[in-house]
Amino acid sequence: MRTSSSEPSNGVSLIPFGWNESVAVLYKTFDQPGHYPGRIIRVDRGSSRVATPQGTTSAAMARGEPFPGAEPGPPATGDWVVLRPDQDQGEVVTAILPRRSAITRLDPSAPAANPGAQVLAANVDHVLVVHGLDRPPQPGRIERLLVLAWDSGAQPVLVLTKTDLVDAGSMTDIIDDLEPIAPGVEIIAVSNKTAAGLEALEPLIGAGMTVALIGASGTGKSSLVNRLVGDDIQSTGDTRRGDGKGRHTTTSRDLIPLPSGAVLIDTPGLREVGLWTTREGLDTAFDDVIQLAASCRFRDCRHESEPGCAVAQAIVAGQLDERRLASFRKLGMELVDLERQALLKQGRGSARSSRTRQPDVEDDW
Repeated sequence: MRTSSSEPSNGVSLIPFGWNESVAVLYKTFDQPGHYPGRIIRVDRGSSRVATPQGTTSAAMARGEPFPGAEPGPPATGDWVVLRPDQDQGEVVTAILPRRSAITRLDPSAPAANPGAQVLAANVDHVLVVHGLDRPPQPGRIERLLVLAWDSGAQPVLVLTKTDLVDAGSMTDIIDDLEPIAPGVEIIAVSNKTAAGLEALEPLIGAGMTVALIGASGTGKSSLVNRLVGDDIQSTGDTRRGDGKGRHTTTSRDLIPLPSGAVLIDTPGLREVGLWTTREGLDTAFDDVIQLAASCRFRDCRHESEPGCAVAQAIVAGQLDERRLASFRKLGMELVDLERQALLKQGRGSARSSRTRQPDVEDDW
């Protein structure tokens, strides 16, 4: 099947799944006779559900060398892919188109000595970091999720749900407390129960846009999905008594078309949010600390007891919360440890390669 400059030429429209001129231009580079485009709507074990011009199908990754310029596998929800029929497997994915954004965390199933990345969602315009107001805000967790969101290349938005449980005065105080830990991030307060505040999300879910929801279980993500879709497509569960934690009601990452013409990617509640970043997300999420640090007397200032430390002076003056600096340091050290593990892994790989090329060299390991 060939494609036009705007949309695949026959069958089911891919526009409800986010197909647009930019995707069409990108796909042209990978288009071949007998191939056709699709978008991953859910990843299952060993295969993926894919929206194609023929409808929704299951497809596994094709065997063999990846197409030059394509993303390495495995595919993630939101990926645009190239498919072809396969005599043995039905349909297979031959290439994953380059991602314009990707929400990526440290793979919680990977061993500590061999860390790897897990892509939660790809090709996202906005990342909605969701927090439910049936529990006190956790600044450290929100900061961690914002680092993850900023590093994706998409625009983070902090969405506070369950506002019907909070009076107006308390709501104002909560937002005032959260604004300093979310520089450059819009904060939107909504009630999934009453629909109050949902109109503020409308600019984020216009036709052709892709939004992803991330947050802990029980924060109201599934209820928010149901509100945006206009139907109860996601099951919801109450939070547990005692610890305020939610039951896992979403078990997979699903791409869902919205009536507005946008698509939404819902994700299961994140218990473990290990960072996998180039530090750009950390620096953006903590832009206030970075801006202060630029005025320190010494370029290598550790913001402890050095003279002329602008960060320490801001803490004394009440312009910066000491907890926020501690959070910045903690996340920074986490990335340092990750970089160290990557270097060790690279060193082990180089050593194995050297031993393979020169088997007569004495093994120092």
